[in-house]
Amino acid sequence: MRRSTLEEVAALAGVSKMTASRALRGASDVAHDTRERVRKAAEKLSYVGNRLALSLSSQRTNLVAVVVPSMSNTVFPEVLSGINAGLVGSGMQAVFGISDYDEEKEREIIRDMLSWQPSAIIVTGLDQPDDTVAMLKSAGIPIIQLMDLDGTPVDFNVGLSHGEAGRDMAVALLAAGRRKIAYVGSALEKDLRAVKRMTAFAGVLAAQGLSFVAEQVDDGFSSIARGKRLTARLLASNPDIDCIYYSNDDMAAGGLFCCMEMGIPVPSQIVLAGFNGLDLTEALPAPIATSKSPRRAMGEAAARLITDIMRNASETGPKTIVFKPPITGLRTV
Repeated sequence: MRRSTLEEVAALAGVSKMTASRALRGASDVAHDTRERVRKAAEKLSYVGNRLALSLSSQRTNLVAVVVPSMSNTVFPEVLSGINAGLVGSGMQAVFGISDYDEEKEREIIRDMLSWQPSAIIVTGLDQPDDTVAMLKSAGIPIIQLMDLDGTPVDFNVGLSHGEAGRDMAVALLAAGRRKIAYVGSALEKDLRAVKRMTAFAGVLAAQGLSFVAEQVDDGFSSIARGKRLTARLLASNPDIDCIYYSNDDMAAGGLFCCMEMGIPVPSQIVLAGFNGLDLTEALPAPIATSKSPRRAMGEAAARLITDIMRNASETGPKTIVFKPPITGLRTV
């Protein structure tokens, strides 16, 4: 079956081909009634435009490339949902790749995505190796590094300080009277943001003459099952601890199920603390302290930053949007 053409859409809408093209891209200088007329004509003809061809004059597509490390829990889908919401009405479309916390895979995904000539790229974190950073710097498009402020951004930066989040949690737990604090984590050789939180947390303990009384870490990705298993291993040799700091909420939720099976009251005997502020923490049978990361809001802010840059191409230089995660669920009785 033959595909409809832009000329046919323009003719049906009673406008020029150029006006039809601009209307389909959502250009603000095309009247709303005209855009609607063109949209309905395109819909009637089942017209699907060629965005790459429409953007040859600028040598850019309408794509926004997004690279995230994982889709195995709700964290990054919520970020992508925010990015999508922030791009609504902009005429731009997000496409994403998953790096699996692998630097080499991330570099190849970024290389492939840049070959598509996107309008901008959103990359998770600030810890890319030098060759990836060099590639981003030479891309000639806005680079938004997302979800982390602890480092030097290539261009634009939207996120939170994981070091500060770790320090704030340590201060809060010490203020709650906890002193025998252990750590449980996973995949720390890949999840560098979790390492930043743990390191900063340990720094606060050291300033008080304390340290983690025990640690359980393995190289698998975080999960509730893994958190439960590592917590059981930890408590078997350290039954007198009064707090466990986890790399994230998935792991902390597993720790809670372990404590419940062992008959250990949470939080009166042991306070469990994580990171992310996942919805599941509000549904658990006992409270988990957590730093509530505004994942969707960060994604939306990054997307809106891109749309602002596209409207004002003269804007240059680094720009940082800072979020601060509140601590929730910290109850000791």
